[in-house]
Amino acid sequence: MSAHPAIDSARLPRHVAVIMDGNGRWAKKRGGLRIFGHQSAITAVRDTVEAAAELGVSFLTLYAFSTENWGRPKHEVMALMQLLVHTIRQETPTLLKNSVRLQSIGDTTQLPEACQRELAEAIELTAAGTRMTLVLALSYSGRWDLAQAARRVAQEVAQGNLQPDDVTEDTVAGFLATAGMPDPELLIRTSGEQRISNFLLWQLAYTELYITELLWPDFRRQHFYEAILAYQSRERRFGKTSEQLTVS
Repeated sequence: MSAHPAIDSARLPRHVAVIMDGNGRWAKKRGGLRIFGHQSAITAVRDTVEAAAELGVSFLTLYAFSTENWGRPKHEVMALMQLLVHTIRQETPTLLKNSVRLQSIGDTTQLPEACQRELAEAIELTAAGTRMTLVLALSYSGRWDLAQAARRVAQEVAQGNLQPDDVTEDTVAGFLATAGMPDPELLIRTSGEQRISNFLLWQLAYTELYITELLWPDFRRQHFYEAILAYQSRERRFGKTSEQLTVS
């Protein structure tokens, strides 16, 4: 039985991606610094991870830090990095307890050494997790992902391992940071912004979008359930007609 009685466990999205937006605005409304919003967002992350795992979602990807975020004020970036280290260290035992495997996508070589170390240790410790894969997008952007995939394809061609005419969509997908993962069927974005912010540009080609006005620190498991229910109410045609889907 599903963790939520109205949700059809047979029609869950295998992969849900989340753009966690609105931390700064949430803090500003309360007269606090932006980092206060980031700190308060940890409960939203915990609730979302637990809800996804309990429902049976296989992959949950959280857009935690984009390549563009490096352009924010230095004090905010450093505070975010310290918060990231603390949160990973604090949450790893819970991930282990719930058999959740941690992975990351993005140019993590740009992260401070302490962040890289904590992230690598948590990934290694949780590697045996089978219930769900939690993916942190860190120093990530869709354009960076496509560019690094193009470079790797070009290297394969230059080395004679691949012919240009043999490059297909599957070839490109195999060189993306998300290789081996299904494309997200559902993207949740908080704060009401109507854009995907350079996130998973290739992978979101046929993803259902769910946008809520809630700011991320206010997001809870019931809001995750609402997003899943909205997803299950939609007809996913992938370019076909409704009639074709009925016949098939």
